[in-house]
Amino acid sequence: MASLLISATRKSSGKTSIGIGLAALLHSRGDEVQTFKKGPDYIDSMWLSRASQRPCINLDFYTMARNEIERVYNLYRTGAGVVIVEGNKGLFDGMDVKGSDCNAALSKLLDLPIILLVDANGITRGIAPLLHGYTTFDKDIRIAGIVLNKVAGDRHERKLRDAIAHYTDIEVLGVIHRSKEMEIEERHIGLVPSNEDQIAQRRVQRIADVLSQSVDVDKILALTTDRVPIPARRSASSEVVKSSISIGVAQDEAFGFYYPDDLAKMTQLGVQIEYFDTIRDGALPPVDALFIGGGFPEFYLDELEKNTRLKADIRRFIDDGNPVYAECGGLMYLCRDITFRGKTGSMVGAIQANANMKTKPVGRGYVQLQETSKHPWPEAGGDPPEELPVHEFHYSHLENVGDGVEFAYKVTRGVGIKDGFDGLVYKNILATYTHHRNVGCNHWVERFVKHITKEKNQREIKRNVAV
Repeated sequence: MASLLISATRKSSGKTSIGIGLAALLHSRGDEVQTFKKGPDYIDSMWLSRASQRPCINLDFYTMARNEIERVYNLYRTGAGVVIVEGNKGLFDGMDVKGSDCNAALSKLLDLPIILLVDANGITRGIAPLLHGYTTFDKDIRIAGIVLNKVAGDRHERKLRDAIAHYTDIEVLGVIHRSKEMEIEERHIGLVPSNEDQIAQRRVQRIADVLSQSVDVDKILALTTDRVPIPARRSASSEVVKSSISIGVAQDEAFGFYYPDDLAKMTQLGVQIEYFDTIRDGALPPVDALFIGGGFPEFYLDELEKNTRLKADIRRFIDDGNPVYAECGGLMYLCRDITFRGKTGSMVGAIQANANMKTKPVGRGYVQLQETSKHPWPEAGGDPPEELPVHEFHYSHLENVGDGVEFAYKVTRGVGIKDGFDGLVYKNILATYTHHRNVGCNHWVERFVKHITKEKNQREIKRNVAV
């Protein structure tokens, strides 16, 4: 099995495009490709999932312990012929000055050879000392080879190759010239997500076509192949908790930021997931609870505003006291309205607040939360952690927050919703700007399922008493 980490000398060098193209190209050749994304990113993961036709799984030093990263990696790579891990930022960049959370640290933890992507824009002979630094800075990593990206033309390529050959012994595995075919439109928190791009598959194919002509894929596989066979794919756990609940999950162009392993955990717990479309569906499916994740509702103000039937159905669902969990874009959707670029669209109106989009980030990055006594969900067992590691990426903030609102979390690092608090609690809603992942220290899926089950049982008892 071939396993590799795609990293770069700095951020925005084209790692995602290379990962997408390589995954799609190998999948088209018949390989089972499993992709991973370092960090909490949703959008890159969605593109990698589309390219490989298998869910991309996030690996994150901030929210996951090292042994959990290893466990999740080994679980999801089983059954694959090729494993591609896309790094974030540059090879040695991270929060820790000693590098414990950088891409190089992940390559060492998982024993992954590195394909180093170099943005060659505006550089010629200077590439030699740059590569010398990257290959000698940490002797415990293995850089299998490099791919040059954004090369201006044949003359530029020749100068780069001559400098690399004269001063280093690094193997050049590919040279990609500047091309619009390799670009994916940028948005304020990253690339445009593949769930809202109508021509996403064609974009993936075009990127794969460029890579097939520019990169020596067979050489990459030869340099990164592990001779130790990987066992067949096994299930996440043999323990399945029986449940009789169903959760409606918003899935469309406006909402799509979900961790696949979180949804898999719901299924493992016996939950029936029913997807619904906030743009096209006129009513909710018959479910016991709702999960509305993040996304870009601000780009679909007209479509969301016009779907008055679904919004009214969601409002009735909430007014009836049914459990709802919402993150970021989902939080905004439940507010009175969203204002973006001078235009305001009416939303569900269950949360008495107005979401106002800004041109600069309001809250972005890793966050730490302390749970308050107002958190509505039961514990999942064991002692809860003193602080929850989560993340936030929002360009909006809430205005005119109504009375009677309580908060489930105190923010000790980050921004949150208001005055250092996050996790708005109203009726049976828990809505937050922070994104949570079901990991060893944050069992939010189990807690939400327990909460829904408890609420459903209480409703059934009341109905039986009334009868």
